[in-house]
Amino acid sequence: MILIPIFLLMFVFMFAGLEIFVSMGLASIIYLLISGNAPLNLVASTMVQGLSSYSLLAIPFFMLVGELMNASGMTHRVINLTKFFIGSFKGGLAYAAIFVNMLIACISGSAPADCSAVSSVLIPEMEKEKYPKNFAAAVNCSASILGPIIPPSIPMVFLAMLCNISTGRLLIGGVLPGVLLTVALVVVSALYMRKMDIVVHKEKKDIREFGRLLRDAALALVAPVIIVAGVFSGFVTITEVSILASFYVLMVGMFFYRTLTVKVLVDVFKKTTLFASSLMALFGMVGIFTWFISVERVADLLSVCVAEMHLSPAVFLLFVNILLLFVGMLMDAIPAITIFMPVLMPIAIDIGVDPIHFGVIVVVNLMIGLLTPPVGALLYVECKIAKVDFASLTRAVLPYIVAFILCLMVITYVPTLSTFLPELVMGAS
Repeated sequence: MILIPIFLLMFVFMFAGLEIFVSMGLASIIYLLISGNAPLNLVASTMVQGLSSYSLLAIPFFMLVGELMNASGMTHRVINLTKFFIGSFKGGLAYAAIFVNMLIACISGSAPADCSAVSSVLIPEMEKEKYPKNFAAAVNCSASILGPIIPPSIPMVFLAMLCNISTGRLLIGGVLPGVLLTVALVVVSALYMRKMDIVVHKEKKDIREFGRLLRDAALALVAPVIIVAGVFSGFVTITEVSILASFYVLMVGMFFYRTLTVKVLVDVFKKTTLFASSLMALFGMVGIFTWFISVERVADLLSVCVAEMHLSPAVFLLFVNILLLFVGMLMDAIPAITIFMPVLMPIAIDIGVDPIHFGVIVVVNLMIGLLTPPVGALLYVECKIAKVDFASLTRAVLPYIVAFILCLMVITYVPTLSTFLPELVMGAS
């Protein structure tokens, strides 16, 4: 089969340092030249078609919401309010890191953005209370994977567009798995801190202090309400929710908090544009990539193999989890979704796995990959912020990874966790 050497060639390009969309494009062009199945202008036409979906606008706008929240100081205000409740007892700041990430996850949908925003504020505070550096970095790093699991989630939006499944249902499907992972974070952190000698700087609290913090954070707390209400209500599309949330945060930051100056906005739009452009280029290349996978009937051939091997859905999902845990060690989530989902999703549906359930499994699995070396994007971000050694941070994160894998098994074999809320909110249709 000509597709196997083409796939290998694409991975060679990737490991040689080329961008994933360039690697996919070159592999696609080489496939067309060798096979002669279509003219080369198919690459350009499928790229245009791939970027013509209105729903794709949700991705850059959700990125923009997160960047605006951080730049305007809204994230900091939410952190201060959370610290008021749980920051003044032993381990309080670790729990604050978890719950702030859970709340911020309802806004940005990006793990690296959440990691940078929350860690840069809480790591210095945790150092003052004598938290071990590695533990402080590990809990902040691990908690940030909640961002792409609890809606809105950029990887979930990307996966839904790629596999042509309901974006709203997939986003809602991540809520209960996100709560389960939050519980795991709390349990592991509590076990970690049993013998730690943490110095707690207790501050006098009263209703006036709470009122001040609530006033400061009130407008910031409306942003996740807009997003969650939009996703759950169904009255507006996911794209419209992202645009409304971006507009709201922009107005609040400019005219109420007055922290979004022209200089700050230029930097925010520049960062968002660069990141979103790389994803859009990747999505543009998906069309030709999925086209030649379809022409070579890869999904059909693998479906036949699965049928001949008499793999049950449970065994197939175990195989997929092992595969993606390994893939997550080598590449980021979006490239992995792009390469593997056009093949795996049709097989999953064919053997009776709910596509929403399967999509949640894939995203949770690949988010764990953000914590696993050698790629482990969150590890590198956290090392820079917390100024800790990569190897020691990897060891400190290991108990969280084990807990997350156990949660992944529960999510995999208890499909109700992923399908109950979408069916409840959006119906069985």
